[in-house]
Amino acid sequence: MTDRPTDKAEQQKALRKGRTGEGALSRKDFLKLSAAGLAVTALGVGGADLPSAAASETAETMRTREIPASGESLPVIGLGTWQQFDVAEDAQKMEALTEVVRRLFDNGGSVIDSSPMYGAAEARVGEILTALDAHDESFLATKVWTRGRQDGIDQMRRSEILLEASTIDLMQVHNLVDLETHMATLRDWKAEGRIRYLGVTHYTTSALDQLADIIERDQPDFVQLAYSIGVPEAEERVLPLARDHGVAIMVNRPYEGGGTFRRVGERELPEWARAFCDSWGQFFLKYILAHPAVTCVIPGTSDPEHMDDNAAAGFGRLPDEEELSRMRRFWEEL
Repeated sequence: MTDRPTDKAEQQKALRKGRTGEGALSRKDFLKLSAAGLAVTALGVGGADLPSAAASETAETMRTREIPASGESLPVIGLGTWQQFDVAEDAQKMEALTEVVRRLFDNGGSVIDSSPMYGAAEARVGEILTALDAHDESFLATKVWTRGRQDGIDQMRRSEILLEASTIDLMQVHNLVDLETHMATLRDWKAEGRIRYLGVTHYTTSALDQLADIIERDQPDFVQLAYSIGVPEAEERVLPLARDHGVAIMVNRPYEGGGTFRRVGERELPEWARAFCDSWGQFFLKYILAHPAVTCVIPGTSDPEHMDDNAAAGFGRLPDEEELSRMRRFWEEL
C-alpha cells in the first residue's frame, strides 16, 4: 500500500472539462487512468519514481492511499453521515451541511459514507451533491441493511434514487445482516457495473473475529470497522489480515461517539504532539492513519469548521513509532 499526495488541481481541472466538454474524462475515469499510470510508474516503465513518504509529509494536498483491489487512490479523510445528516429538509440545516460537503471537497476529500439505517441521510446527501453539481467529485459509499435478496435489491435501488446516483462507488453489507445473500447480489451488481466496489461493515469489537474470517474467506474490496486510540482491538488481527489480503479498511467511530474528546476534557494538546498535529481531533485521526492498513477514516460532522479540522489530519506527517508509543501512554494515563 502506498501513501502519497493527490494532485487536486489536476483532478479538478479534469472534472471541469468533464462537465463542459465532449469526450473529456469523468472523475471516476480520471482516477482509473491515474491508477493505471501510477502502476506503470511503479514498474519502472517511464517516468519518475513514486513520491516517497517524506514527499507526502510536505504536500499541499491531502494524503491518499490505494484501494488494493484496483490501485485507485482514495483521500484518507472522508465524511460520515450518521445522525448529523438525518435531518429534515430545513433551509438552515441544509446550508450548514452543504458547506460541510463543500469543504470536504475543497480540502481534497471525496468519501461520503451513508446508509438506509441513517434515516434521511441518503436523501440529504443526494440533494446536496446535486445542488453542488458534485457527484463526480464524490466517492459515494452506502449500505444494504435488510434481509432477503429482493428486499436487498429494492433497498439498494432506493439508495440509488435517494443519492441521485446511477453508480454507487461502494456498497456494503451493513453490520453483516444477511451477509451471504447480499454478497451474492453485490458480486452480480459489481460485474454489471452498478457498483464499483463491495464491502462489509460492523461497529463493535465483538464482530472483529467475523470480519477477520470474511477477509480470509471472501476478500471483499472494503471492510469498515471501529478503530481508535481507545478501541485498538482491530490492530491485533483484522488490520494485519487486511493488509496481507489486499483489503481496504474504512474506519468508523474514530472519536468513539465523542468519547475521546470527553476523556481529554479541557486539557491542552501536549507540546510534543504539536510536532505532527494542531488539535485533539487531528491527534485522534492521525493515530488511526499511522496504521498502514487504514485506507480512509470517516468522522461525521455537521459543523464546517470541524470538517476543516478533520481534513487537516490528512495533511502533514504522521506520528512515528516513538510518538505512537507516547500517544498510547498518554491515553492510558488519563
